[in-house]
Amino acid sequence: MRGVQAAVRWPLHAVLLSLWFAASFGVVFFARDLDAVVTGWPLGFWFAAQGSVLVFIAIVVFYAWRQNTLEGQASASPAPRNYASLHKRFSLYLGGVLLCIGGMGLAQFAGLPKPWLAGIFLALTLVLYAAIGVYGRTTNVDQYYVAGRRIPAVYNGMATAADWMSAASFISLSGGLYLQGFSGMGNQPGGLAYVLGWTGGFCLLALFVAPYLRQCNIYTLPDFFALRFGGKWPRRIAALAAILCSFTYVVAQIYGVGLITSRLTGLHFEIGILLGLGGVLVCSFLGGMRAVTWTQATQYVLLILAFLLPVSWLSYQQTGNPIAAIAYGQQLPKISALERHILASPTEAEVIALYVDRAQTLRVKLQDVEAALKADRMALRAQIQALGDAPAQQAAAGRLRKELAALPKDAPAARIQWTRQANEYIEWANALTGLNPHTQAFAGSPDGNDQEKALFNNSRANFLALMFCLMVGTAGLPHLLTRFFTTPSVSEARASVAWSLIFIALLYLCAPALAVFVKFEVMAHLVGQPIDTLPAWMSQWSKDPSLLLFSDVNGDGLLQFSELRVGADLIMLASPEIGGLPYIFSVLVAAGGLAAALSTADGLLLTIGNALAHDLAFEGEKTPAVAVRSVMWSKFALLVVALVAAYAAAQRPAGILYLVAASFSLAGAGLVPAMVLGIFWRGTTRSGAVAGMLTGLSITLYYMLVNLPPLREILGIGSTGNLWWGIQPVSAGVFGVPAGLAATLVISLITGRGSKQKSPPEG
Repeated sequence: MRGVQAAVRWPLHAVLLSLWFAASFGVVFFARDLDAVVTGWPLGFWFAAQGSVLVFIAIVVFYAWRQNTLEGQASASPAPRNYASLHKRFSLYLGGVLLCIGGMGLAQFAGLPKPWLAGIFLALTLVLYAAIGVYGRTTNVDQYYVAGRRIPAVYNGMATAADWMSAASFISLSGGLYLQGFSGMGNQPGGLAYVLGWTGGFCLLALFVAPYLRQCNIYTLPDFFALRFGGKWPRRIAALAAILCSFTYVVAQIYGVGLITSRLTGLHFEIGILLGLGGVLVCSFLGGMRAVTWTQATQYVLLILAFLLPVSWLSYQQTGNPIAAIAYGQQLPKISALERHILASPTEAEVIALYVDRAQTLRVKLQDVEAALKADRMALRAQIQALGDAPAQQAAAGRLRKELAALPKDAPAARIQWTRQANEYIEWANALTGLNPHTQAFAGSPDGNDQEKALFNNSRANFLALMFCLMVGTAGLPHLLTRFFTTPSVSEARASVAWSLIFIALLYLCAPALAVFVKFEVMAHLVGQPIDTLPAWMSQWSKDPSLLLFSDVNGDGLLQFSELRVGADLIMLASPEIGGLPYIFSVLVAAGGLAAALSTADGLLLTIGNALAHDLAFEGEKTPAVAVRSVMWSKFALLVVALVAAYAAAQRPAGILYLVAASFSLAGAGLVPAMVLGIFWRGTTRSGAVAGMLTGLSITLYYMLVNLPPLREILGIGSTGNLWWGIQPVSAGVFGVPAGLAATLVISLITGRGSKQKSPPEG
């Protein structure tokens, strides 16, 4: 491997990296100062939601064009005529999807029952994925691991976009933006940090990682560590890190599969998980990367249509302009005005006071839990007995019996339940139910009292920390990096990164728009309406309290904003019903969400199976006999991991966004420092890489676990957490990455004297 041509690359890298830094961290740090309103847009909000994303696209596209032009590698790509059949088949598929949606819509108007409509559409999509998996089945090593390195940049970009836009992006991102606005709230830093982090990371991927790894002609990310540093431990630790972050990620995807499949078919959540998992296994188990690539390309079409059609309709309804990414700025001033109206409303203040009273009542009960529980039971039994057996009183008696049955079984259960309820009431008693104003950059105020200043600094620090972890983690996620090993050349790998970001931006530029349109719909058309005249979709979705919960707290018969609880996963899944679209669009959204979850789960399970078989069991051996056995072992490992992940997802762990963000911290801290230094610095040693990976992973895992409330309770160290500088555990990578970088540098300097090092790859 030849050395890096620094004279050619570093000036360009330096300019583009400076532009990336200014458009991300610079804009965010001064977002509160960018308070000017231009054509209705708050300038700081526009940059964070859209302007910076456009800059990121320009950086990646320009870098790919410039480097490919300088190196004259365009001739290394397959001739355009080789793509003609692919273009034709893909055009036929796109037309078939549109015809299928239209045909199902006609079937609905002809009277086809909704369960049949949903079942048929779901079956068609799963059969399509299965057919691609069967058609792409292979035991060839190159085909299984890297699709024969023959995937054109545009189609690899499409597959990468589907692999990247997981259940978190499709289902939860808009909901997170609805709840968190610009900058997040309390212990949930986020908001636009997800948009910036998940797009800005592609600049790091293009500039520092993807083309250099593609030059190595490797199968997996741990292959790079073995090739660059030699020995067994760099590969083993990299494989374990890949398994750890990928497993955390895949549990979130399978949870999304269960949520969507159960919603689409009416089946139980656990059965929905198994049904969706079958679609995953058929593709990845039979055909590996070859089948997964083409499945993901087809899934991208379905998920992007499913996202853009409802948001475009809502945009047209509210503004008369179907281009949501442009039109939603008109609604931002209206939402700000509605927020001010809600804050000044006496009925909202009344509801908040009732929440405070309920919290206080529960706190009194918690002083003597056993006596309070006994008193509640006696009071309900007395009321039931007083009603007697008169037929006219049976309804009231039934409600009281349900209340009695719902009481905690014993004092420990009552303590847990009442403590949780009291905390919820206190949270709901905050203005706007604890939400920040939608366009406000960070909580608190830099010009307020000491408490407000501290809150502002903490909010901004958590936003920057989360964005940093998402960006660095993007450059280290193994299932994403493997996608760029499938291109025919280094130049195609660069172009593929550019296409990936363009396809991803189609959704990410519209996700903030969907959050705004739904929030305007709620504040303008639901708040203040009689409870008994609310839309039918609210009653349907409220069957799952984690998605939607509302009640008439103050008994005035009207819905107040403080009486409504919306789960993040509801915003996208219910968007067709909120917009009044036919049921076929609800089915399309559910199928799109399923495609997003399945596509990412495919790539993740394949990455874990390959790490277990290729990197740990056979340690990268490539003799023909061993290679065939490694493929078979990879398939077996993939099946076992899928079942374990399904069991973990069935336990309904933390939210999708949290799990996904945590995996980015693990990938960034465990893999990126040693990998990037190994690419660009000849002095990086094997001992330095091992020390850096172990240090980064250890610190990140420690910070996450020590701040996990259940674990703190088990260890008897309280449940309040032990935050460093107020940074939330989801952003633990902000400590792990610099620690891993420092450890790699220091140990490499100590152990590198006199040792012969392999040269980094040329990009």
